[in-house]
Amino acid sequence: MILSAIGLLLGMAIGVACYWFDIPPPAPPKLAGALLVLSMTAGFVATGFLVGG
Repeated sequence: MILSAIGLLLGMAIGVACYWFDIPPPAPPKLAGALLVLSMTAGFVATGFLVGG
């Protein structure tokens, strides 16, 4: 649970830094690309859960 909170806070911090310094965020600009990143992350988390990590 704490790792999830740290991950969310780190993601928010990266987003804020990208906005603040006016640099492009490290994410795909299209919806399909964003959904691909989301599905890869979900698969990674699900595999970790199933393996027992």
